[in-house]
Amino acid sequence: MTAVPDHLAPSRAQSVETPSGKWRSAENFPVGSFLIRRGLRAHVHAFYRFARNADDIADNPALTADDKVERLDRMGAVLDGAPGEDSPAAAAMRVSMLETGVTAEHCHDVLRAFRLDAVKLRYHDWDDLMSYCRYSASPVGRQLLDLHGESRATWPASDALCSALQVLNHLQDCAEDYRLLDRVYLPLEDLAADGTGVEALTADESSRELRGVLDRLLDRTAELIDHARGLPPLVASRGLRWESAVIVELAERLLRRLRRGDPVATRVGLRKSDFLAAFVIGVSGGLRA
Repeated sequence: MTAVPDHLAPSRAQSVETPSGKWRSAENFPVGSFLIRRGLRAHVHAFYRFARNADDIADNPALTADDKVERLDRMGAVLDGAPGEDSPAAAAMRVSMLETGVTAEHCHDVLRAFRLDAVKLRYHDWDDLMSYCRYSASPVGRQLLDLHGESRATWPASDALCSALQVLNHLQDCAEDYRLLDRVYLPLEDLAADGTGVEALTADESSRELRGVLDRLLDRTAELIDHARGLPPLVASRGLRWESAVIVELAERLLRRLRRGDPVATRVGLRKSDFLAAFVIGVSGGLRA
């Protein structure tokens, strides 16, 4: 019989999942809100918990890169049916997949992204960053769409929305990610084009050069959001259509706040008024769609 690698063997002593200490309580966008069909909310939350806990492993500054990869591999093993109680989020996700019939494809995609986070600290250009978003962000939207039985024709617009959300989050956390993890998602090519480097993230506020980089990334993100506006009309499920419309509106509002604010000086986030306005605008737009 083939031996099981130590890091894939079941363990009851300690969970491989661990909080990272990052901005877990400051999420920007609703996940599985009351707009989602009641019978699917628990499955949406199971996927979100799985992805969030895997992300926490990758973002934990107390873990080595090898330890992070081993823990993420263990989550993947439990997801695929390996026995053990050391990854409760993966075990719960396994149950959800058995109940819904949705495959593990999107779960393994996000694990691929977080393994990359464990070992990759810099991104060369926009295409390099979008390749990362394909695995870190797009699977979230695709999982929601597959749970609702939506057509894969929705995927391109959903991918654009999820990538936009990911970049906006990267810009929010740019200084913190560099300070805590030495991880920089701002493309090196863009930094060099404006005559600056990653060390600009250690300042008390954005320099003129760094501001130019941020604005250019926001311009590209605005194009993604424009593409994402085509998502709600394609979604057949009424609740998911409403939720996607609300999230598109929130993305636009966060982008505007990042244009006016300085994420190096302070974390720029959404306000309660943004959530209320986005709900009204998004649901009314979803109704028209």
